Amino acid sequence: MTYIVINDYIKVSEMKHEETYKHKQRSFEMNGGYFIDGVAYMDCKITGEPVKNVSMEAKSVIGSRAFMAKMDKMFPEKPKKVKTGRPSGWHFMNEFVDKDGTVYHKGVEQPNLFGTLPATKVKAKKKMKRRTKEQILIDRHNEKKAALKKEFKKQKEFLSHNLLEN
Repeated sequence: MTYIVINDYIKVSEMKHEETYKHKQRSFEMNGGYFIDGVAYMDCKITGEPVKNVSMEAKSVIGSRAFMAKMDKMFPEKPKKVKTGRPSGWHFMNEFVDKDGTVYHKGVEQPNLFGTLPATKVKAKKKMKRRTKEQILIDRHNEKKAALKKEFKKQKEFLSHNLLEN
C-alpha cells in the first residue's frame, strides 16, 4: 500500500517537473532564446551576437564585448604621465641642472642660479638581460658539472697521495 502511494507521488512530481521545464522553455523562447544541439543561446541586446550557455530564466543578455565597452565608458583609463626627460631620482641629487639651464638643489628649484651651470650629464643604466628558463637550466647544469669535475680531481689527488704533500 505505501509502495503504491510513494510510486504515485514520484510520478506526480515528475509530471510537475516536466510541466515547469516546458513552461520555462516556452517563456525562454518567448524572450528571444533558442536552442542549438540542446545548448541554450540568446542574442546580445546591444550587439546582437549569440551568447552561449544562457540560463532558462534569463530575460535578456549582454555579451562580453558589449559589457567591456560599457565598462570602458564608465571607467575610462587614466592618462599616462608625460615624461619630463629627467632621470629617475633627479630630485634626490644634491645638484641637478636641467637641459634648459634650470638648477635644482635636492629637488628644489634655485632661480638665482638659472643658466650659471652646465647641464648634468646622466649615465644610462645598463639593463640586465633576463635569462630564459633554458639558459638558467644550462647554467645550473654547467655549475654542477664543474663541481663534479672539481670533486673528481680531489679524489684523484687523494688516491695518488698528492694531497698529503700540499
